[in-house]
Amino acid sequence: MSESVGTRVPMYTPEFAADPHRVYRETRERYGSLVPVELAPGVPATLVVGYRTAVRILNDPERFPADPRAWQAGVPADCPVLPMMQWRPNALRNAGTEHARYRQTNTAGLTGIDHYGLQGTVEKVAVSLINSFCAAGSADLVRDYAFPLAFRVLNQLLGCPVEIAAQAAEGFRAVFEGVSAERGNKMLIDALLRLTQHKRAHPGHDVTTRMLHHPAGLTDTEMVHQLATLYGAGIEPQQNLIVNAMLLLLVDDRFRGSALGGSLSTREALDEVLFDDPPMANFCISFPPRSVLIDDCWLPAHQPVVISMAACNTDPAIRTAEFAGNRSHLAWGAGPHTCPASSLAYLIAQEAVDQLLDALPELHLTIPATELTWRPGPFHRALLSLPVAFTPARPLPEPY
Repeated sequence: MSESVGTRVPMYTPEFAADPHRVYRETRERYGSLVPVELAPGVPATLVVGYRTAVRILNDPERFPADPRAWQAGVPADCPVLPMMQWRPNALRNAGTEHARYRQTNTAGLTGIDHYGLQGTVEKVAVSLINSFCAAGSADLVRDYAFPLAFRVLNQLLGCPVEIAAQAAEGFRAVFEGVSAERGNKMLIDALLRLTQHKRAHPGHDVTTRMLHHPAGLTDTEMVHQLATLYGAGIEPQQNLIVNAMLLLLVDDRFRGSALGGSLSTREALDEVLFDDPPMANFCISFPPRSVLIDDCWLPAHQPVVISMAACNTDPAIRTAEFAGNRSHLAWGAGPHTCPASSLAYLIAQEAVDQLLDALPELHLTIPATELTWRPGPFHRALLSLPVAFTPARPLPEPY
């Protein structure tokens, strides 16, 4: 992967956000499975766009560990992608025994979630949100539905009081956007410390309490960073999964005719989105501690290696036309860092979409899909808004 100055592909521009799949195709043809990119100005990385290469890397934590400390030593504090990539005492940014300790704690917290009860929680939140705009005849499904739904459901799972949750949400939004990211990171950490201390004093039947009571005995600081990981996975990507699935259902003729059919159509749409437009399109970052040879290319030590789940899933070498029931995509990662909450995310997204389609079956976009704006950023695949209109409807009865 030899290169001269200026050949790295920028992943932070509006042009990349508008049509990343064109970039994936063109760079795969030019570079093969490993593409030299910039995650932010002056932040070089290697983007993996080959499916089989990605699977090898994801399952090789010895050569591709997730610990970024050597890398971040040379990164300025105001780097917009640093909060998403920096070392934290959590499962996402550690390897070996520390990774196992943190992951076991997270898994214990999540395993205690009752899926049937979660479905009821999503239904209640969905109905409340739908009732807030159903009489208006229009809504922005990002601002009015997907974001507040993901936010409220996660906070209920964590047992997080409303005032703490509001501060955490503002902080994480800044981190994901890369705007005032350093300030947003501080806001988030402060909010999650408040949540940790609140749940130590007032335990409940929630994820946070179960994690606090785990035999690993995490400190307040360690708990803060586990909670930050859950916020990172439970709000922004969850919102994007719901919105991207809704977009597909609204614009693709294969789904439009069967929208009233309910769960089968929704499952197929979710599967297709997880292949083509996964909510975290480029992530699963590793930091080789020494130069490593893979696919006849030398990757430099301590430089980020980023898996493009979106590009790998659409790699012509493995691509099939069938999505229904197909779970071979990399949207949840693979190997020791596979997302432990994938079944929960799938359940929340499916219930959210089904509730909306059942309540407002005549939903349609108010602008052409080609005029929708995708938010810039190297990691997510996220619409700025999804404006829809529908026949005004009466509020739904609140579920028990």
